[in-house]
Amino acid sequence: MPIDRTRVSLLGMQTIYRAANLFDAHLVKDALEAESIPAFIAGEYLTGAVGQLPAMDYIAVMVPESSLPAASSIVQAVEAQLTEARLAMKEQGDVPDDPLAAFC
Repeated sequence: MPIDRTRVSLLGMQTIYRAANLFDAHLVKDALEAESIPAFIAGEYLTGAVGQLPAMDYIAVMVPESSLPAASSIVQAVEAQLTEARLAMKEQGDVPDDPLAAFC
C-alpha cells in the first residue's frame, strides 16, 4: 500500500498561531514563507461554512515541528505589528462600523 505523503507531512505539523481571521492567518503564513519556513493554514475553507458568523478558533497556521523555534519569533513579530496597526487605527478613529470586519 503506497504512503500518502500529504497525510504524513501534515501529521508532522504543529500549530504555531491561531488566527482571529483569514487575513491575519495569511499575513503570518506569508511572513513564515518569506523566511523559507513552510506553512499551512488549517481551517481556511471552514470559514465559508459558518457564513457571517465570526470564525472563532477555526483558523490555525501550522509549521513543521522542526521549524517551531524559528517560526515562533516570526509569529511574535507579526503579532506585534498587527497590534500596533490596530491601536493606530483605533486612535485615528479608522475603526470599521462592522464589528465583523477584519482589521488589516
